[in-house]
Amino acid sequence: MENPTEIRWGIIGCGDVCEVKSAPAMNKIPGSRLVAVMRRDASKAADYAERHQVPKWYSDAEELINDPEVNAIYIATPPSSHATYTAMAAAAGKPIYVEKPMARTFQECEEMIAVCEKFKVPLFVAYYRRTLPQFLKVKELLASQVLGDIRLINLELYQSIEPDIVRGLDNNWRVDPSVAGGGFFYDLASHQLDYLDYLLGPISQAQGFRANQAGLYDAEDIVNANWVFENGVMGTGSWCFTVGAPSVKEEVRIIGEKGQLTFHFFTSSKVVLETADGKEEFDFTMPKHIQQPLIEQIVAELQGRGESPSTGKSAARTNWVMDQICS
Repeated sequence: MENPTEIRWGIIGCGDVCEVKSAPAMNKIPGSRLVAVMRRDASKAADYAERHQVPKWYSDAEELINDPEVNAIYIATPPSSHATYTAMAAAAGKPIYVEKPMARTFQECEEMIAVCEKFKVPLFVAYYRRTLPQFLKVKELLASQVLGDIRLINLELYQSIEPDIVRGLDNNWRVDPSVAGGGFFYDLASHQLDYLDYLLGPISQAQGFRANQAGLYDAEDIVNANWVFENGVMGTGSWCFTVGAPSVKEEVRIIGEKGQLTFHFFTSSKVVLETADGKEEFDFTMPKHIQQPLIEQIVAELQGRGESPSTGKSAARTNWVMDQICS
């Protein structure tokens, strides 16, 4: 694939994530432009295009993919259609940026990787925390050996029946396993587990327990897990989406031989370092368009002047871990 001078994006599925988080950034990056959007509901596609000044809209994905002006595809649909649309875009020879989680299962991820390799197109996944300032700060602190050798990771994510950090339950595909692969665990823990892969390397072993305690939807609503990274660091995680208000919590601790780091994925941009020398806090301002730093790196790679930290292969590892935990 030749490196284009301008990345002209076409979006399949211009829903909520495209309002602020991702799509508007495509017009703010030099050498990048959003030229077309698609949604099966034609009126919603037209409305999005009008509100965001996008020149073209479609109600058929194949038409958007085959638009000669479009040379890169962003798949922003729920996970159940990621593999299908990836295969279509790859066959058209167009690079692909797909929302997270990458797919419903690790097997679907492998199929996506294989079809992109067959047609020699790059595949990227929207694990944008790999490029955000507080997460880069955590990586920098670990690299500086301020904690010494890392011993373990502990994740806690406890949310009420209608979590503040996601949409409510009404018509929410995120709690339909046939669409999402699982429930809120698949939607939210995927971000956490992917970042830990970026921070400490691949996880080699994982196991867990899951249940549906409240019976509010078909997916699991509680998960407990243990895992081991290839480098020997161990991790534990606990997720529950039906706790009472006093128990709501979202926190990550990295514990080393010299101290610990505490930070958050969804509720705060603060990083807290505690060692024998005392306590230090770092706080960061997030970009308005939260995916912009990652999209900038994807554009740079497509133009032959950089490399994205989030690929199909790295994202597939996260699906493998979730499959192991929920098997």
